[in-house]
Amino acid sequence: MHARLMPSSLNGRSCVRPAALALAALTTAGTLTACGDKPGSGAFKPNGSLSTTSPGAAGPGTTAAPAPSALPTAQVNQTVLERYREYRKIFKRAYERNDPSELSTVTMDPLLDQTTRDIEQLKARGQIWRFTTVSNAKVYARSKDGLTVYVIDCIRTLAGYRFSTKTGKRTGGGTGGSYLHRIAVRYDQGAWKVTDSVQDKKC
Repeated sequence: MHARLMPSSLNGRSCVRPAALALAALTTAGTLTACGDKPGSGAFKPNGSLSTTSPGAAGPGTTAAPAPSALPTAQVNQTVLERYREYRKIFKRAYERNDPSELSTVTMDPLLDQTTRDIEQLKARGQIWRFTTVSNAKVYARSKDGLTVYVIDCIRTLAGYRFSTKTGKRTGGGTGGSYLHRIAVRYDQGAWKVTDSVQDKKC
């Protein structure tokens, strides 16, 4: 794995190192969220190129989300932000445990496949990541059909460290910075799932 404190992609390119993305884009349930979570109006198109691949259906035991066309925009935005926050928590937990089994409940390909493979590689190397971030997520755009909603998030990495699973000793990492991320959240068959993420400029 080539992960460091910041994601490995710059200038709007799609992130292909999920472990690095995790250090800059995810947070625990107890991490404070900066002000600014009020949903945006989504009045303009997003920058960057994000996948709109169709996700799978809602998993067993999951209550299907109403179709976005049946809800007011503000309610859709609120639901998307809630799912995005849940995604970050599960994503982070997957790296803490080297266990990607929960990821399919909140994410989909291509991000799901990339992240799963990355975690499996970490596990094989006897490494694990622990990190803490502060998030400030907002909805800023949506596709014409309303099935993909785009989230913008200024993520501040307070700290991120790599540890050996054999010795428990810290083997890398440190404090981080703040970067803007653009995230695609896609609706299909009753579920909102994160499909892709693009790192933008510092924020």
